[in-house]
Amino acid sequence: MRGLLGTPLPLVLLLLWPWEAQFQFAGPKCRTGPLDLVFVIDSSRSVRPFEFETMRQFLVGLLHGLDVGPNATRVGVIQYSSQVQSVFPLGAFSRREDMERAIHALVPLAQGTMTGLAIQYAMNVAFSVAEGARPPEARVPRVAVIVTDGRPQDRVAEVAAQARARGIEIYAVGVQRADVGSLRAMASPPLEEHVFLVESFDLIQEFGLQFQGRLCGKDLCAEGGHGCQHQCVSTPGTFQCACDPGYQLAADDKSCLAIDLCAQGTHGCEHSCTSSPGSYSCHCRSGFVLQRDQRSCRARDLCNGVDHGCEFQCVSEGLSYRCLCPEGRQLQADGKSCNRCREGHVDLVLLVDGSKSVRPQNFELVKRFVNQIVDFLDVSPEGTRVGLVQFSSRVRTEFPLGRYGTAAEVKQAVLAVEYMERGTMTGMALRHLVEHSFSEAQGARPRALNVPRVGLVFTDGRSQDDISVWAARAKEEGIVMYAVGVGKAVEEELREIASEPPELHVSYSPDFSTMTHLLDNLKGSICPEEGISAGTELRSPCECESLVEFQGRTLGALDTLAQNMAQLTARLEDLEKQLTNRK
Repeated sequence: MRGLLGTPLPLVLLLLWPWEAQFQFAGPKCRTGPLDLVFVIDSSRSVRPFEFETMRQFLVGLLHGLDVGPNATRVGVIQYSSQVQSVFPLGAFSRREDMERAIHALVPLAQGTMTGLAIQYAMNVAFSVAEGARPPEARVPRVAVIVTDGRPQDRVAEVAAQARARGIEIYAVGVQRADVGSLRAMASPPLEEHVFLVESFDLIQEFGLQFQGRLCGKDLCAEGGHGCQHQCVSTPGTFQCACDPGYQLAADDKSCLAIDLCAQGTHGCEHSCTSSPGSYSCHCRSGFVLQRDQRSCRARDLCNGVDHGCEFQCVSEGLSYRCLCPEGRQLQADGKSCNRCREGHVDLVLLVDGSKSVRPQNFELVKRFVNQIVDFLDVSPEGTRVGLVQFSSRVRTEFPLGRYGTAAEVKQAVLAVEYMERGTMTGMALRHLVEHSFSEAQGARPRALNVPRVGLVFTDGRSQDDISVWAARAKEEGIVMYAVGVGKAVEEELREIASEPPELHVSYSPDFSTMTHLLDNLKGSICPEEGISAGTELRSPCECESLVEFQGRTLGALDTLAQNMAQLTARLEDLEKQLTNRK
């Protein structure tokens, strides 16, 4: 390398080109058997540009003599200065052309010379299975080639000894200014075969030839007669047998035995263990299912394991299950569905968050969720009336309480709602609910009829305005408030919006895809039972008892009026007499 210092750049390039061409050996590739090979390249600031180009061409030329492939030689390259950078790991490329492309794109780091740090990185990272190295039990040789031009700025002896102890064979190649003592401290024994000091261009090629000669020794596995049952691994001048995953080498060092992990008694399976080569699986007895830890067992919950079809709630009972309905509703003859809210009269306004955080696909899930609520309501002008309001940075009434008289019409209108996006002004939406949504002009029934007024707020995040005033006002106006939160909804805000007690009026789901389980709570809550939801008894004016009561109140009022009229007549007559006497 020292002989090139005064050479003009065109001549240097002229020398480099034939060197790479010479290094592309004729004939078949060197068949080394499986090998994990990592080049550790010094790219500190002391490496001049044309010297780094020499190292680059050295790598490219050496690749041409290797049998590169996932089942043959895997190659990785790292460069270092004051830090370490992976150019490409062992498992990145299986074609030599891709490796060459990455090497040609390599840009020097041009800082210090932390060779010890680079060896540690190679040992802990570059030769890890995650980076593409084959596992230790595969017994694939691991070779590191360190190319440096100077004295390390950190300690190398200890970390190099650790790397060698882990089975990494180290070649140390010094270029021009390299410290011989450091090279010898890094390299594997025998040192005469693993330490190279390169002082001229020709010697770089000489190292390449010697290195390839070491790798291309006689392949005893390829010659046959090794007797290995599964795999034969060649090393220079010898070989060793290896087994496939799940097997271990027998005492003869040639045949392989399946590893029975269940028989070792460390599997931890609660009920039974089934072995397979190199692995095992736990199983449970009939009527039990495997837990998430894949070891313990629990009694089978048929409600979670089968399509039970229960409309409201499924209860597991041993190897069977049964369906339940919320209080006040009865199970139908099919044993799965519950009767609808036929006795309920409700004015229900749904306040739906259409802010940007909800996202379009989730807003479609919200609309589907709303329609599932509608499915269990008796929607009619005399029964339950439904209105829908969407809010973001503004508030928009999608349809008021009095617009639709059937569930089908409401569901169709819900599906037609367009997503608003933007902010989350929940306080503004609550004000709109109180001042407009439950007005008679919007279709709400007069307060004198004692029809329960229910507001259901659906949101996925924190409000950008104050909610306290209008949340309190809604409840003061007699509106029964429910709060449904999803994802990043704030529990404190949900509780402030909802009526008391919060455990009956607040629902939460961690994400939109799983919020359908909230329907069970809402079905039992929104469906009013007689005299419960509104706090007062609601009677149809057409019922017989109501007519009798009305008639009684009317007759009583007429009697009182007649008595008052009689008293007034008597007083008028008395006044008339007094006037007559004065005349």
